[in-house]
Amino acid sequence: MKKIDIYIIKKFLTTFVFTVALISIVSIAIDLSEKVSRLMQANAPFKEIVFDYYLNFIPWIVGLLAPVFVLIAVIFFTARMAKNNEILSILNAGVSYNRLLLPYLMGAFIIGSLLWVGGNFVIPKSTAIKNAFENKYISRGNKQVNVDNVHFFLGSGSKAYVRYFRLRDTTMQGFRIEKFRDGKLVELLKSDKLEYKEPPNVWTLDGYTLRQFNEEEETFQMYKSKKDTIFPFTPEDFIRYTNEMEMMTTPELRQFVEYERSRGVSDSIKHITEIQRRTADPFSIFILTMLGVSVASRKNRGGMGMNLAIGIVTGALFVMMQKFSATFAQGNLVSPEVGMWIPNVVFALVAIFFIFRAQK
Repeated sequence: MKKIDIYIIKKFLTTFVFTVALISIVSIAIDLSEKVSRLMQANAPFKEIVFDYYLNFIPWIVGLLAPVFVLIAVIFFTARMAKNNEILSILNAGVSYNRLLLPYLMGAFIIGSLLWVGGNFVIPKSTAIKNAFENKYISRGNKQVNVDNVHFFLGSGSKAYVRYFRLRDTTMQGFRIEKFRDGKLVELLKSDKLEYKEPPNVWTLDGYTLRQFNEEEETFQMYKSKKDTIFPFTPEDFIRYTNEMEMMTTPELRQFVEYERSRGVSDSIKHITEIQRRTADPFSIFILTMLGVSVASRKNRGGMGMNLAIGIVTGALFVMMQKFSATFAQGNLVSPEVGMWIPNVVFALVAIFFIFRAQK
């Protein structure tokens, strides 16, 4: 690397760290102002507020908004270089515009690599501590029941159905188990009510009917009394935290998706979307870096303030498009892969357009 490369990379990384620190402090101040009353009402210990929540709040906000931080950092220091005629001097010295982009790409690679490792393995563990604090002191209603008219497999040739699961008393309404052999129904157990009794997986049938089928006849039995039995599922299989996917590393997310598919449950679309987001975000670092350079390397009459305004607006548009795309993906309007890569494709085209129009 030449001195100019080291100079630009150093400016890139230091400005990025400064941007992260500044926006993190502002975000903590805003978050604390919103939650201070609830923290006081819940008597949350000061040590847990600082070390369990806000110390882990910073990696969470960085992982969420790292591409925007990069865009703002690149525009800030590049606009300053342009104002001081440094960009113009570099180009007049015979350095091509494409060669000028090389140290920016190297800086983006460093940050993108850190974001990929952090987003897939480190930040989820930190977020788990933060969310555990939230679930304990702030948002105690983060539990939700994701089972309503859902079929799932208990094993090969055995399928269960639950019309409704009620978290309050861990009871199921409209429960049935169907057993198949060679593609034919051989047994059907139905109960209007199934109640969880004790760990690990003991349930109580509040009356049930049992139908058994063979090639020649059908037998029917009805039991009105309660009966304790063991089923291969627990109430935890039907309870989800609204933010649980943030707390899983990517290997854990993939394992969860496979587990849900093996049960025949198609309720893992949010987890698949999260996996795709963790892959797409590091690539967006490169795209927004190029966009930032192309915008800020030209002198503006409005000065650095105009460039920063452009960066903030562009970053806001990127985040909005990410949210819309994620919503479309989670609603099965588009696949998770398409949904999470649409913002990158759109902004890559915008970056290419601005690079061709950049002052060279």
